[in-house]
Amino acid sequence: MTTSHWTPALLPSLSGKTFVVTGGNAGLGYWASEFLARRGASVVIAARSEERAARAIASILTRAPLGSVRSIALDVANLASVEAAAAELSDGPIDGLILNAGLTESPKRAVTADGFEIMFGTNFLGHFALTARLAPTLLATSGSRVVSLGSISHEFFDLDLDDLQNESDYSSFRTYGRSKLAVMLFAFELDRRLRKAGHSTRSLSAHPGFALDGMSAARPGIGAKRSNPLVRTALGAFAQGKDAGALPVVRAVADPLAEGGDYWGPDGWRQLKGEPTVVTARTRARDIRTATALWASAENLTGISLTI
Repeated sequence: MTTSHWTPALLPSLSGKTFVVTGGNAGLGYWASEFLARRGASVVIAARSEERAARAIASILTRAPLGSVRSIALDVANLASVEAAAAELSDGPIDGLILNAGLTESPKRAVTADGFEIMFGTNFLGHFALTARLAPTLLATSGSRVVSLGSISHEFFDLDLDDLQNESDYSSFRTYGRSKLAVMLFAFELDRRLRKAGHSTRSLSAHPGFALDGMSAARPGIGAKRSNPLVRTALGAFAQGKDAGALPVVRAVADPLAEGGDYWGPDGWRQLKGEPTVVTARTRARDIRTATALWASAENLTGISLTI
Protein backbone atom coordinates (compact mmCIF):
# COMPACT_ATOMS: atom_id res chain seq x y z
CA MET A 1 0.00 0.00 0.00
CA THR A 2 1.15 3.52 -0.73
CA THR A 3 1.42 5.80 2.28
CA SER A 4 0.67 9.20 0.72
CA HIS A 5 -2.49 10.35 -1.00
CA TRP A 6 -2.06 10.97 -4.73
CA THR A 7 -4.11 13.67 -6.46
CA PRO A 8 -4.07 15.03 -10.04
CA ALA A 9 -2.66 18.26 -8.61
CA LEU A 10 0.66 16.41 -8.37
CA LEU A 11 0.85 16.12 -12.15
CA PRO A 12 2.96 18.67 -14.02
CA SER A 13 1.14 21.30 -16.05
CA LEU A 14 -0.56 19.75 -19.08
CA SER A 15 -0.87 23.05 -20.92
CA GLY A 16 -0.30 22.56 -24.63
CA LYS A 17 -1.19 18.86 -24.52
CA THR A 18 -4.29 17.32 -26.10
CA PHE A 19 -6.16 14.29 -24.77
CA VAL A 20 -9.04 12.45 -26.44
CA VAL A 21 -11.43 10.60 -24.11
CA THR A 22 -14.02 8.26 -25.57
CA GLY A 23 -17.19 8.32 -23.50
CA GLY A 24 -15.95 11.41 -21.71
CA ASN A 25 -19.44 12.72 -21.00
CA ALA A 26 -20.09 10.57 -17.90
CA GLY A 27 -18.61 8.16 -15.38
CA LEU A 28 -14.90 7.45 -15.47
CA GLY A 29 -14.49 9.29 -18.76
CA TYR A 30 -16.02 12.45 -17.32
CA TRP A 31 -13.75 12.43 -14.28
CA ALA A 32 -10.63 11.74 -16.33
CA SER A 33 -11.59 14.64 -18.61
CA GLU A 34 -12.16 16.99 -15.68
CA PHE A 35 -8.90 16.08 -13.94
CA LEU A 36 -6.87 16.53 -17.14
CA ALA A 37 -8.53 19.85 -17.96
CA ARG A 38 -7.86 21.10 -14.43
CA ARG A 39 -4.15 20.63 -15.14
CA GLY A 40 -4.45 22.86 -18.21
CA ALA A 41 -4.91 20.21 -20.91
CA SER A 42 -7.02 20.52 -24.03
CA VAL A 43 -9.58 17.72 -23.82
CA VAL A 44 -11.71 16.29 -26.60
CA ILE A 45 -14.77 14.42 -25.38
CA ALA A 46 -15.74 11.82 -27.97
CA ALA A 47 -19.32 10.81 -27.26
CA ARG A 48 -22.53 9.65 -28.89
CA SER A 49 -24.78 12.32 -27.36
CA GLU A 50 -24.08 15.96 -28.21
CA GLU A 51 -26.41 17.06 -25.40
CA ARG A 52 -24.65 14.99 -22.73
CA ALA A 53 -21.26 16.08 -24.00
CA ALA A 54 -22.35 19.72 -23.76
CA ARG A 55 -23.42 19.23 -20.13
CA ALA A 56 -20.09 17.61 -19.33
CA ILE A 57 -18.17 20.44 -20.97
CA ALA A 58 -20.12 23.07 -19.02
CA SER A 59 -19.44 21.23 -15.76
CA ILE A 60 -15.73 20.84 -16.46
CA LEU A 61 -15.19 24.44 -17.49
CA THR A 62 -16.59 25.73 -14.19
CA ARG A 63 -13.73 23.89 -12.48
CA ALA A 64 -10.96 24.06 -15.06
CA PRO A 65 -10.30 27.69 -16.00
CA LEU A 66 -6.90 26.80 -17.49
CA GLY A 67 -8.17 23.99 -19.69
CA SER A 68 -10.16 23.84 -22.90
CA VAL A 69 -12.78 21.23 -23.71
CA ARG A 70 -14.65 20.41 -26.88
CA SER A 71 -16.55 17.42 -28.19
CA ILE A 72 -16.84 15.33 -31.32
CA ALA A 73 -19.44 12.74 -32.26
CA LEU A 74 -18.31 9.14 -31.79
CA ASP A 75 -20.17 5.87 -31.44
CA VAL A 76 -17.55 3.16 -31.01
CA ALA A 77 -20.24 0.56 -31.78
CA ASN A 78 -20.39 1.86 -35.35
CA LEU A 79 -17.32 1.63 -37.59
CA ALA A 80 -18.59 4.39 -39.87
CA SER A 81 -18.79 6.73 -36.86
CA VAL A 82 -15.29 5.65 -35.82
CA GLU A 83 -13.96 6.50 -39.29
CA ALA A 84 -15.63 9.92 -39.27
CA ALA A 85 -14.37 10.78 -35.79
CA ALA A 86 -10.84 9.67 -36.64
CA ALA A 87 -10.87 11.86 -39.75
CA GLU A 88 -11.83 14.84 -37.58
CA LEU A 89 -9.09 14.08 -35.05
CA SER A 90 -6.32 13.13 -37.44
CA ASP A 91 -4.93 16.64 -37.87
CA GLY A 92 -3.68 16.18 -34.27
CA PRO A 93 -1.56 16.24 -32.29
CA ILE A 94 -2.88 13.70 -29.76
CA ASP A 95 -0.78 13.35 -26.61
CA GLY A 96 -3.13 10.89 -24.97
CA LEU A 97 -5.94 8.66 -26.24
CA ILE A 98 -8.13 7.18 -23.49
CA LEU A 99 -10.20 4.25 -24.75
CA ASN A 100 -12.91 4.45 -22.11
CA ALA A 101 -16.37 4.15 -23.71
CA GLY A 102 -18.04 0.81 -23.30
CA LEU A 103 -20.83 -1.42 -22.08
CA THR A 104 -20.77 -3.36 -18.82
CA GLU A 105 -23.73 -5.62 -19.48
CA SER A 106 -26.27 -6.80 -22.03
CA PRO A 107 -28.87 -9.20 -20.59
CA LYS A 108 -29.53 -10.66 -24.03
CA ARG A 109 -27.03 -11.10 -26.82
CA ALA A 110 -27.21 -8.06 -29.09
CA VAL A 111 -25.13 -6.78 -31.99
CA THR A 112 -23.58 -3.49 -33.10
CA ALA A 113 -24.41 -1.62 -36.30
CA ASP A 114 -21.78 -3.78 -38.01
CA GLY A 115 -23.11 -7.08 -36.68
CA PHE A 116 -20.56 -7.67 -33.92
CA GLU A 117 -21.60 -8.94 -30.48
CA ILE A 118 -22.29 -5.64 -28.75
CA MET A 119 -19.87 -5.77 -25.80
CA PHE A 120 -16.98 -7.25 -27.77
CA GLY A 121 -17.73 -4.86 -30.63
CA THR A 122 -18.02 -1.77 -28.45
CA ASN A 123 -15.40 -2.36 -25.78
CA PHE A 124 -12.74 -3.83 -28.06
CA LEU A 125 -13.31 -3.77 -31.82
CA GLY A 126 -14.47 -0.14 -32.00
CA HIS A 127 -11.47 1.01 -30.00
CA PHE A 128 -9.13 -1.19 -32.03
CA ALA A 129 -10.44 0.49 -35.18
CA LEU A 130 -10.13 3.97 -33.67
CA THR A 131 -6.54 3.32 -32.59
CA ALA A 132 -5.68 1.97 -36.02
CA ARG A 133 -7.10 5.03 -37.78
CA LEU A 134 -5.40 7.43 -35.38
CA ALA A 135 -2.07 5.57 -35.38
CA PRO A 136 -0.33 7.98 -37.80
CA THR A 137 -1.34 10.95 -35.62
CA LEU A 138 -0.31 9.23 -32.40
CA LEU A 139 3.04 8.15 -33.83
CA ALA A 140 3.69 11.68 -35.05
CA THR A 141 3.16 13.03 -31.50
CA SER A 142 6.32 12.44 -29.51
CA GLY A 143 5.73 10.54 -26.28
CA SER A 144 2.01 10.04 -26.90
CA ARG A 145 0.11 7.42 -24.90
CA VAL A 146 -2.83 5.10 -25.53
CA VAL A 147 -4.63 3.99 -22.36
CA SER A 148 -7.13 1.14 -22.55
CA LEU A 149 -9.71 0.57 -19.81
CA GLY A 150 -9.17 -2.84 -18.31
CA SER A 151 -11.18 -4.51 -15.58
CA ILE A 152 -10.86 -6.87 -12.63
CA SER A 153 -13.22 -9.12 -14.60
CA HIS A 154 -10.34 -10.15 -16.88
CA GLU A 155 -9.26 -12.42 -14.03
CA PHE A 156 -12.28 -14.70 -14.31
CA PHE A 157 -12.39 -15.93 -17.92
CA ASP A 158 -10.10 -17.13 -20.68
CA LEU A 159 -10.58 -15.76 -24.18
CA ASP A 160 -12.24 -18.20 -26.59
CA LEU A 161 -10.60 -17.43 -29.92
CA ASP A 162 -13.07 -19.76 -31.63
CA ASP A 163 -16.06 -17.85 -30.27
CA LEU A 164 -15.02 -14.19 -30.06
CA GLN A 165 -18.58 -13.15 -30.92
CA ASN A 166 -19.96 -15.15 -27.95
CA GLU A 167 -22.50 -16.94 -30.09
CA SER A 168 -22.77 -20.08 -27.93
CA ASP A 169 -24.11 -20.30 -24.37
CA TYR A 170 -24.32 -16.51 -23.95
CA SER A 171 -23.62 -15.02 -20.52
CA SER A 172 -23.54 -11.25 -20.00
CA PHE A 173 -20.87 -11.24 -17.28
CA ARG A 174 -18.63 -13.74 -19.07
CA THR A 175 -18.94 -11.81 -22.32
CA TYR A 176 -18.04 -8.58 -20.55
CA GLY A 177 -15.04 -10.20 -18.86
CA ARG A 178 -13.81 -11.61 -22.14
CA SER A 179 -14.22 -8.26 -23.87
CA LYS A 180 -12.09 -6.61 -21.20
CA LEU A 181 -9.49 -9.35 -21.43
CA ALA A 182 -9.37 -8.65 -25.18
CA VAL A 183 -8.88 -4.95 -24.44
CA MET A 184 -5.94 -5.70 -22.15
CA LEU A 185 -4.34 -8.22 -24.50
CA PHE A 186 -4.48 -5.54 -27.19
CA ALA A 187 -3.05 -2.85 -24.90
CA PHE A 188 -0.02 -4.89 -23.89
CA GLU A 189 0.58 -6.23 -27.39
CA LEU A 190 0.35 -2.72 -28.82
CA ASP A 191 3.09 -1.58 -26.47
CA ARG A 192 5.30 -4.53 -27.41
CA ARG A 193 4.95 -3.68 -31.09
CA LEU A 194 5.54 0.03 -30.52
CA ARG A 195 8.76 -0.68 -28.65
CA LYS A 196 9.94 -3.19 -31.24
CA ALA A 197 9.39 -0.62 -33.99
CA GLY A 198 11.31 2.04 -32.04
CA HIS A 199 8.43 4.49 -31.59
CA SER A 200 8.10 6.81 -28.58
CA THR A 201 4.33 6.23 -28.35
CA ARG A 202 3.40 3.95 -25.45
CA SER A 203 0.37 1.80 -24.63
CA LEU A 204 -0.89 1.17 -21.10
CA SER A 205 -3.95 -0.27 -19.40
CA ALA A 206 -5.77 0.93 -16.29
CA HIS A 207 -8.80 -0.12 -14.29
CA PRO A 208 -10.98 1.69 -11.72
CA GLY A 209 -11.50 -1.03 -9.15
CA PHE A 210 -15.08 -1.26 -7.88
CA ALA A 211 -16.18 2.27 -8.77
CA LEU A 212 -19.74 3.54 -8.43
CA ASP A 213 -21.37 6.75 -9.66
CA GLY A 214 -23.33 7.08 -6.43
CA MET A 215 -20.13 7.36 -4.39
CA SER A 216 -18.58 10.04 -6.58
CA ALA A 217 -18.40 13.73 -5.77
CA ALA A 218 -21.51 15.62 -6.82
CA ARG A 219 -21.64 16.87 -10.41
CA PRO A 220 -25.25 17.91 -11.18
CA GLY A 221 -26.44 16.57 -14.50
CA ILE A 222 -23.51 14.17 -14.87
CA GLY A 223 -24.27 10.49 -14.22
CA ALA A 224 -26.30 9.14 -11.31
CA LYS A 225 -27.16 11.02 -8.13
CA ARG A 226 -24.99 10.47 -5.07
CA SER A 227 -26.03 7.67 -2.75
CA ASN A 228 -27.24 8.68 0.72
CA PRO A 229 -24.62 8.85 3.50
CA LEU A 230 -25.61 5.50 5.03
CA VAL A 231 -25.22 3.69 1.71
CA ARG A 232 -21.90 5.38 1.05
CA THR A 233 -20.66 4.33 4.48
CA ALA A 234 -21.76 0.73 3.95
CA LEU A 235 -20.16 0.50 0.51
CA GLY A 236 -17.06 2.41 1.51
CA ALA A 237 -15.33 -0.69 2.85
CA PHE A 238 -14.97 -2.18 -0.62
CA ALA A 239 -15.98 0.43 -3.20
CA GLN A 240 -15.10 3.97 -4.25
CA GLY A 241 -16.51 6.71 -6.42
CA LYS A 242 -15.80 6.98 -10.11
CA ASP A 243 -13.80 10.12 -9.36
CA ALA A 244 -11.36 7.94 -7.40
CA GLY A 245 -11.70 5.18 -10.00
CA ALA A 246 -10.52 7.56 -12.72
CA LEU A 247 -7.22 8.29 -10.97
CA PRO A 248 -5.39 5.19 -12.29
CA VAL A 249 -6.47 6.21 -15.80
CA VAL A 250 -5.19 9.75 -15.29
CA ARG A 251 -1.85 8.56 -13.95
CA ALA A 252 -1.47 6.11 -16.83
CA VAL A 253 -2.06 8.77 -19.46
CA ALA A 254 -0.29 11.76 -17.91
CA ASP A 255 2.05 10.86 -15.03
CA PRO A 256 5.72 11.09 -16.07
CA LEU A 257 6.38 8.02 -13.90
CA ALA A 258 4.05 5.80 -15.94
CA GLU A 259 5.71 3.49 -18.44
CA GLY A 260 4.52 1.59 -21.49
CA GLY A 261 3.07 -1.80 -20.66
CA ASP A 262 2.01 -0.69 -17.17
CA TYR A 263 -1.29 -1.80 -15.67
CA TRP A 264 -2.64 0.83 -13.26
CA GLY A 265 -5.32 0.31 -10.64
CA PRO A 266 -6.19 0.78 -6.95
CA ASP A 267 -3.67 -0.60 -4.47
CA GLY A 268 -6.16 -1.94 -1.93
CA TRP A 269 -7.50 -5.43 -1.24
CA ARG A 270 -8.30 -7.27 -4.47
CA GLN A 271 -7.67 -3.95 -6.26
CA LEU A 272 -11.23 -2.87 -5.43
CA LYS A 273 -10.31 0.57 -4.08
CA GLY A 274 -7.28 2.54 -2.96
CA GLU A 275 -4.44 4.68 -4.21
CA PRO A 276 -3.66 4.60 -7.96
CA THR A 277 -0.55 2.54 -8.59
CA VAL A 278 0.92 -0.09 -10.89
CA VAL A 279 -0.82 -3.40 -10.19
CA THR A 280 -0.54 -6.95 -11.44
CA ALA A 281 -2.62 -8.35 -14.29
CA ARG A 282 -3.28 -12.05 -14.74
CA THR A 283 -0.79 -13.85 -16.96
CA ARG A 284 -3.53 -14.51 -19.55
CA ALA A 285 -3.67 -10.76 -20.29
CA ARG A 286 -0.03 -10.74 -21.40
CA ASP A 287 -0.04 -13.95 -23.44
CA ILE A 288 1.69 -13.07 -26.73
CA ARG A 289 0.25 -15.97 -28.75
CA THR A 290 -3.32 -15.13 -27.79
CA ALA A 291 -2.72 -11.43 -28.39
CA THR A 292 -1.27 -12.08 -31.84
CA ALA A 293 -4.25 -14.22 -32.85
CA LEU A 294 -6.69 -11.65 -31.42
CA TRP A 295 -4.95 -8.82 -33.31
CA ALA A 296 -5.26 -10.73 -36.60
CA SER A 297 -8.94 -11.46 -35.91
CA ALA A 298 -9.62 -7.80 -35.13
CA GLU A 299 -8.06 -6.72 -38.42
CA ASN A 300 -10.12 -9.32 -40.27
CA LEU A 301 -13.39 -8.43 -38.55
CA THR A 302 -13.04 -4.65 -38.86
CA GLY A 303 -11.32 -4.66 -42.24
CA ILE A 304 -8.77 -2.21 -40.84
CA SER A 305 -5.05 -2.93 -40.64
CA LEU A 306 -3.09 -1.72 -37.64
CA THR A 307 0.52 -1.86 -38.69
CA ILE A 308 3.09 -0.34 -36.35
